[in-house]
Amino acid sequence: MSASSGNHSTPPKIVFGDKDNRKASLWSVFLRSACYEGRFLQHHSWDFVMLLWLPLATILSIWWIFSKPYIVDLPIGVIDDSRSAYSRTLTRYLDASPDIKVEQLYTDMAQVNEDILTKKIYGVVIIPSDFADQINKAAPSPIILKVNAQYGTHSGIIQKGVQAVVGTLSAGVEIKRTVKQGSYIEQAKISYSPIGVERISLFNIGANYQQFLASTVIPALLHILAMIIGATTIGREIRDKTFSQWYHTIVYPDMPYPDFKALKHLPPAQKLAKMQADLDASWQGPIDYNALSTQTFVPTSTSSLSAVPAPISTTQLGQPRMPQTVSILALVVGLNGKLIWALLFYMMWAGLMLLLAVSVHPASAAAILIVFAAFIALVMISLWVGAIFTLNSYSLRMGLSSTGFVSAPSFAFAGVTFPLLAMSEGAQRWANALPLTHYLRIHLTQLQMSAPVSVALPTLAGLIVAVVVTLVLTALLCIRAFKNPQRWGAR
Repeated sequence: MSASSGNHSTPPKIVFGDKDNRKASLWSVFLRSACYEGRFLQHHSWDFVMLLWLPLATILSIWWIFSKPYIVDLPIGVIDDSRSAYSRTLTRYLDASPDIKVEQLYTDMAQVNEDILTKKIYGVVIIPSDFADQINKAAPSPIILKVNAQYGTHSGIIQKGVQAVVGTLSAGVEIKRTVKQGSYIEQAKISYSPIGVERISLFNIGANYQQFLASTVIPALLHILAMIIGATTIGREIRDKTFSQWYHTIVYPDMPYPDFKALKHLPPAQKLAKMQADLDASWQGPIDYNALSTQTFVPTSTSSLSAVPAPISTTQLGQPRMPQTVSILALVVGLNGKLIWALLFYMMWAGLMLLLAVSVHPASAAAILIVFAAFIALVMISLWVGAIFTLNSYSLRMGLSSTGFVSAPSFAFAGVTFPLLAMSEGAQRWANALPLTHYLRIHLTQLQMSAPVSVALPTLAGLIVAVVVTLVLTALLCIRAFKNPQRWGAR
């Protein structure tokens, strides 16, 4: 029935089509591979979490974190040693600033230090006792601002807010003094500030953090999850020595699917033996049949018996049943079927991500379509690269480590938070080698800069080429794995 070999040391013959030996159409291979993976996900909740709940929680939590598009009303304290009309006016101005708010008036630094450590406030403004006297004398009247520099963003916003308030109060004091000297108020305003600045923000009006950070952080995190899925989906077959069992299942329509519910609680080293023991004798591999096929029978009624399989011990380990022939086309189609569930789920997350992004900054239908296609290409590249890392090392552990090494810092090199042109030459080369950099270039130009669609087409074409290249490389590494079954089983 099976065109497979019990001798796992004999390398299989590699062919391109091999329709006669495959005994199944490519469509059947795709469906059986998808059903194989679907049955596995049905009984392995943690793997299913990587497809559904974890990406959903990631998207919603990131969007919620940046749901307040502007950082406003940062709490600060004020120590007013002057207790004058000028100091009270300054305190009111500080509290009226949109960036900061006066959380509390203090009398000593001990309480200030305690509140800064507990993050009740992020800074304190100290108004000296001679503040009003110095102003009345037309002398410099500095105030002291102490901020918690450990929080760089908060510190910068507080300094900007306090500087704006001090500048406003200083202008008011100077204009009032000029008017008292006999100048008209309009002339006093012009003489104090003859040059004005009209600020116009391009592309990212108002520094909306949902638009600027959330919409780019989400695909970066989904990119990491997709690489992990690619590494684990292929890597667990290598770890459990069931890679050839998966291939047999997808190319032979009459071969039964494994009982993943029964396999769920077995150690990886015993899963292959259990899978082979559950098969008909014509499908089984070279294992200890006398030990594995031992059956004990218990009466279930007066007229029937029920077979209860003996438990598998750690010494009853199966050997991979290697195929005599491996079809490249069947392998490529089967790999796509195995990862189709991840692709379908992440297409859904792409739709949710774009829906949130355009709710903040509307975009054209063509731009949305281009970004959607680019994200799907990014996900496919991530899946194949994750599989490549595992297949290259024959170790799921090493594959996951490699995916983390490549994907985790990729957002830092993408040119979103730090200009790509300002990086060193080596950093730019590394950034351009990462698929996330090219996807975010499309994302930013289409959804935030409203650039023409033609600008993104060359980058999208490059991502599609990368999908094909990584798929072919994955298939070649799978063929190499079939030729080296003795390296299977590494953790």
